[in-house]
Amino acid sequence: MQFITNPIYVLAILCLNIVISEWLSKKKFFKHLGTSLLVIILTAVLANIGMIPTASDNSPVYEGIFIYVAPIAIFFLLLGVHIKQLKAAGLPMMLMFLIGSGATAIGAIISIYLISGEAVFGSIFHAIAGMMTGTYTGGSINFNTIALHYNVMREGNLFAGIVAADSFLTTIWMIATIAIPKYFQKRFPRKSLSGQKNHISQELTDANEGREKVEPNDVALLLAIALFSLWISNTIATWFQNLGVNIPAILIVTTLALIIAQLPIIQKIKGARLLGIYSVYLFLATIGAYCELIAFPKLGDLAITILIFTTIIVVVHGLIIYGIGALLKQDWDLISVASQANIGGAGTALALAKSLNRNDLLLPGILVSALGNGIGTYLGFLVAYYFN
Repeated sequence: MQFITNPIYVLAILCLNIVISEWLSKKKFFKHLGTSLLVIILTAVLANIGMIPTASDNSPVYEGIFIYVAPIAIFFLLLGVHIKQLKAAGLPMMLMFLIGSGATAIGAIISIYLISGEAVFGSIFHAIAGMMTGTYTGGSINFNTIALHYNVMREGNLFAGIVAADSFLTTIWMIATIAIPKYFQKRFPRKSLSGQKNHISQELTDANEGREKVEPNDVALLLAIALFSLWISNTIATWFQNLGVNIPAILIVTTLALIIAQLPIIQKIKGARLLGIYSVYLFLATIGAYCELIAFPKLGDLAITILIFTTIIVVVHGLIIYGIGALLKQDWDLISVASQANIGGAGTALALAKSLNRNDLLLPGILVSALGNGIGTYLGFLVAYYFN
C-alpha cells in the first residue's frame, strides 16, 4: 500500500490522532493519561500496525516536524512568559518555586549517580538528566527542547518510556500535593495568606484554558515572527560554529522568544499558546511513530529503571522544597502549589490551587509556571553540560 508513505496522508493521520487524543483525554478512563501521552500511544499503535510509516521508513513528514515544527512550538509557548507579571506572584511563591527548581536539578544529578545513568542510558544519559530537570522545572516545553537538541526522540522506545514515567509521576505527585499540605497543616499549623486575594485577569485565565479569540491576522503574524526567529537562530548558530563555538540553535530560539515576549505589541497578539500546544502535539505524535513496539519489550528491566530514576528526582525535589519551606515557616498550600508548578506546570498548579480552595494562589501558580518555562531549558542544559 504505497499511499501509506504519502506525506499528505501521513500528516492527515497525525492531525486526526490529535483530535482523537483530545477527545479521549476528556473521558473518565483516559483522562489521567493526558493528551500528550495518548497522542504518542495512538500514533505508535497506528505505525506498528502499518497504517502510517515507522521511524525506519524515514518519512519526510517526521523529519520536517523535528526540524521546523518542534522549535516553532517552543517559540510560541514561550511568548506567554511575561516577566513584569511575575511580580504578582509574590516573593514567597517565587522563592519556593526557585528552591524547587534547584531541588529538581539536584535530584536529577543524584538520580543519575544512583542508577549508574551512563551504564543504563548510554551516551545520551546526560541529555536525559537535562530533559528531566527541564520538565520538572516548569513543563514539557523544556523537556522537548533538550530532547530535540540531543536527538533523544530518535530513540523512540526509550523516549516513550520516559514520557510514560513522567506522566505517571506527575499524576502521583498531584495526589501527594493535595494530601501533604492538609496533613502538615494539622501537625504543624501555618498561618494562611488566603485573605490576600489576587485579581486574575480574564485574559490570562482564557489563555491558560485555551479560550482565546484568535483572528487570521494573529495567526499570520505569529507564524511570520516564529519563522523569522527560527531562521535568525539557525544563522547565528552556524556563524558561531564557524568560529569554533557550539551554541545550540534551540537555545538561541528560546532566548529570542523570551526577549520578544516582553514587547507590549507582541503581548497583544492572540493565539500563541493555542498554536504552541497544537504544534507540541504534532511533535509528540511523531515521537509515537518512532516507537516501534516490536522493539519495546527489549526495554525489559530498563522500564523499571526509568521509573526508579524519575521517582528519585521527584522524591528529592519534594524533600528539599518541603524541608526548606518548613524551616522558613511557609504556608503549606503555597509550597504545594509552587512544587506542582515545577513538576506539572501551569495546568496542574491551577488545578491544585482550585482543589485546595486557594483562589489567591491561582495567579501566582500560573505566573511562576511561566517562569519555569523560561528558565527550565537553561537549567536542563546546565545539568546536561555538568555530566559532559
